[in-house]
This record gives sequence, structure tokens and C-alpha cells, in this order.
Amino acid sequence: MSNTDQKARICVIGAGLAGCEAAWQAARMGVAVELYEMKPHRYTPAHHSPQFAELVCSNSLRSADTSNAVGLLKAELSALGSLVMEAARATKVPAGSALAVDREKFSAYITDKILSHPGITVHEEEVTVLSFDVPCVVATGPLTSDDLAEKIEGLTGGEGLHFYDAAAPIVDAATVNTKIAYFASRYGKGDATDYLNCPLTKEEYDAFYTELLKAETAVLKEFDASSQAEPTVFEGCMPIEVMARRGVDTLRYGPMKPVGLPDPKTGKEAYAVVQLRRENREGTMYNLVGFQTHLTFGEQRRVFRMIPGLQEVEFFRYGVMHRNTYLRSPGMLTPYYSMKSQNSLFFAGQMTGVEGYVESASSGLVAGINAAKMALGEPLIDFPPITEIGALAHYVSESPSPNFQPMNANFGIIAPLPAKVKGGKSARNLVYAERALTAIAELLHGELGCLSASEREAL
Repeated sequence: MSNTDQKARICVIGAGLAGCEAAWQAARMGVAVELYEMKPHRYTPAHHSPQFAELVCSNSLRSADTSNAVGLLKAELSALGSLVMEAARATKVPAGSALAVDREKFSAYITDKILSHPGITVHEEEVTVLSFDVPCVVATGPLTSDDLAEKIEGLTGGEGLHFYDAAAPIVDAATVNTKIAYFASRYGKGDATDYLNCPLTKEEYDAFYTELLKAETAVLKEFDASSQAEPTVFEGCMPIEVMARRGVDTLRYGPMKPVGLPDPKTGKEAYAVVQLRRENREGTMYNLVGFQTHLTFGEQRRVFRMIPGLQEVEFFRYGVMHRNTYLRSPGMLTPYYSMKSQNSLFFAGQMTGVEGYVESASSGLVAGINAAKMALGEPLIDFPPITEIGALAHYVSESPSPNFQPMNANFGIIAPLPAKVKGGKSARNLVYAERALTAIAELLHGELGCLSASEREAL
């Protein structure tokens, strides 16, 4: 019997991280999933691979420590059987205290899992019309096609917003001059080979900074056109040239901070440091940490080769900048990620106002579970705001800010603790984590009892 013959059915539009997570979670609950993906017939300007869950920015999923908010989010997702976290663990590469992946193997892992699941039917076609006969999760990402974006905007009363995302360059590790660059993780955390560090003197930094400010930026493509003189840029993924315009020392307190990275040649910290993070397990590719950029390719070669150790570096991929579309979600979405005005329509991923790979997977998990619950005629699950998963869902649906901006996982949005915790920030964060993971365990044995006994045991 095909999926479409089954009574309990949902559709998912988009096979990025959020869409794949939504499809996976719904299928695990016994619901038939129709997953629509326009690749390989059509690509957004930021996507190039036919694989699902393509990582177009960094290969890092950030901290794996549960005393860090995104680390806690990973732990919550893992406890709930997240496909994205399963793939990340299977394809991880050394990155100190962070969780980074081999992006090609990561996407291939998820693609294989989705295609081989008997409860998921994949349709390689673009969706331009929304139907409400079954619960539907829209996870079309920051570059939703114009036709579908127009339909969504019509449903939202024209409340869609744009900002601009930027990706960092990736370089050939063999072309980095290791007589200048040195291996070290900040404060000695993790394997020393996870990061290559390029030290700069004050004179070298000043020269680099001057040329960075003068460098030519690329002309925005048609899909990035904006009526604004200066595009609105999300703070968490700001192009380095935009950051530099905020002041001469901004980079030294941001992506070029030398703290915790003494040069083994001198035993002292340099004036500034550019970090390169391992991009794959083999260590053949490194990306320039924090160097998201919209400079022209020629200017990237010229200016970034001014960095000591990178004078003859070869680029596997240049940095790019692209439009990112998201909803004004507060008041429009519920904590289930469904539309208040059309409750069978769910959204997931960056278009909801969550920012980051893991956060996108989190929204996909919540939307997928609740779309499946709706298809099964069961009560939806409101993940409590004492969990990071729930805190993100409540942030995007209830944020009181008049200037709603995308949000990464953090402890500032999680429900506060009832009492102060002694021992400082780390001790407090561990209490947050313990409380959150206890709540996730309770969900698994209560409202998420729809999972099979074998699945619950495995988790």
C-alpha cells in the first residue's frame, strides 16, 4: 500500500535540515509523509548539491557542551531521536569542544535515511500552491522560491521580512604556510590540529584592516535585490567587512581575538589571530572562522592573502552572501510552529525566526511531531519553555520585541530558575540543563508515548 492510501498523512515541503527532521519524526510516529523537494530540477542561488540537508554556511554545529545553550539543545534533540543529531555524530570531524561535520557525508547520511524510510515518499518537484487537506510543514528555507513566497506572504498579510546571510571561505589546507600558522585550540581545549591559527602583528593587522575597508563588495544578484541602500544583516552571521566598519578594534574582540591562543614561537598572544577550522575529517580543507563575507572573489583573494600564513592560499570556495526570508512569527505562529489563522499549516527552519543548523532541526522536530499528532487526531505537544527546544518555539511565537530578529539558542530565552544558583554561570547553566533534560525524559514517557517501546528503550 502506498503512503497516499494511508489515512494519517502529512506533507513536508523542503528537504533541508528542518524538513528532513520533520519528515523523520512524523514517519517514526507511523504517519505517511509526502516530502517535496525541488532539487535537483531547480536550485536556490545558495545551494549546489542534489543531496538533502545541504550545509551552505559553516560545517560547525557549535558547542557540544551541555553547559552551553546550543549544547543543551543538541542533548535534547539526541534524546528525542533527532535524525540531524544522529547524522552529525556519524559524520563528525575533530573541532575541539565544538561539533563539526564532514558536510558531504552529513548530507549523504540524511539523504540515504530519508530515501530508504518506507513511510516517506519523496517527490522531486517544486511546490507553488499550498493545500490544507492534510497537515503540511513548510520548511523551504531562507531562499523560498518566489511563487511559494508570494503565497505565504498572502496568508500572512504581507508580514514577510528579509535579512542577509553570509558564508565564510574554505581553503586548501596544503596551501597554508605552517611555518607561520600554528595548530592550537583556544585555551588548549580539544585536539590541537582542529584549528590553524594565523598570528598578526599590529602593523599587519592595521594594513589588513585598511584594505578590508577599501575592498569592493559584490553586486547583489537579482534574488538579493532590496529597496534598502544597505541590506539588513543578521548579527549572528555578519560579513566581516560590515563588522570592520564598526570600529578598528571590533575584529580583535570578535573573530580575530587572540585570547587563549599563544604563538608557540614566542609564547605570547599575538595582536590579532585568524582561526581556520578543520572542514573535513581528513584535514584537507579549512574554513576561515567568522570570515563570512560579501567581497568580490578577486578582493577575497587579494585581502585575505594579506593574512600571515595565507599569502599563497588556494580557495576551494569563496564566501558568499544571500537573501534570507523569515516570518514575523510572534502573534502569527503558535508554539507548535503552526499558523494561528490556519492551524493545519506548520512552518519550520530559518523562515520561522530560529537561526542556526541545530535550531532549524529543533523547529523541524516540533513541527513534524505536531503535524503528525494533528493527522492522528491527538492533542498537540507544547514543549515547555524550561527546555531549549520549547524556549525557541515560545520565542518565535511570543517575542514581545517590536523589532523581531532571528534567534540562536541561548539561556536568556529559557524560563528562569526559581532560585539563584551558587557557583557562577557554569553551575547555573548545568542546573538549567539538568532541569531541561528531566522535562524531555518526562515527555518521552508521557505525551510522546506514541513512540514504539523499542524506540523509547533505544533513546
